[in-house]
Amino acid sequence: MSALEQGSFLADLTSAERADLESRGRVRDFERGETLFAEGEQPGWVAVLLRGRVKAFSYREQGGEALLAVRGPGALLGEVAAIDGLPRSASVAALEPVRALAVTADEFTAFLQAHGRVSIIIMRMLCQRWRDADRKRAEFGMFDATGRVAQRLVELAERFGVPYDRRTGPGEEGQSVRITLNLSQEELAGWVGASREAVSKALRTLRAHGWIETGRRRLIVHDLQALRRHAR
Repeated sequence: MSALEQGSFLADLTSAERADLESRGRVRDFERGETLFAEGEQPGWVAVLLRGRVKAFSYREQGGEALLAVRGPGALLGEVAAIDGLPRSASVAALEPVRALAVTADEFTAFLQAHGRVSIIIMRMLCQRWRDADRKRAEFGMFDATGRVAQRLVELAERFGVPYDRRTGPGEEGQSVRITLNLSQEELAGWVGASREAVSKALRTLRAHGWIETGRRRLIVHDLQALRRHAR
């Protein structure tokens, strides 16, 4: 199992709760690009990420994807539809090879009934997601595309960044941060609600300041504080 994201659903479970949940499901593997859930389908199961990262997204009426979130190891997926029984509100696809614990909706409900504390964890998790969604909606009226791109790069660096020394490459002492999650410009555009052209221009602007470096399947943040200031 990969290192769990701090504050993720699985990380907040006790060893006994985790063992019970694992006993109720089975492990499934997904290749990069493979769909775990499809928007509009009936909820049959929930997933807990054990390894790899996924994106949650919806299809826009005018075409393309609106990226809603990126989730990493330890995340719980599909729980809302499993709880309320309504069709799934978004699709989820693997950004890289993924391993997940698949638990049927009935078994997941039984798990929650057996562990009341876990229901509180889910309530707090959902509140955090709703607050995050509200904050992102407010960003559209407060920032231009460059500001929104800077905000998402800060988030990616904080969640999926590793130290990087620009002189010697990856290293513990470097002040730069290499983002280990590879998002395409189309996916980043769908996340910030802008066109691919606007995102490309924003990245050029941030590169010109010397704050970031981009290359083929590579994104390095050289001045995270500058990005934070630009994203305020």
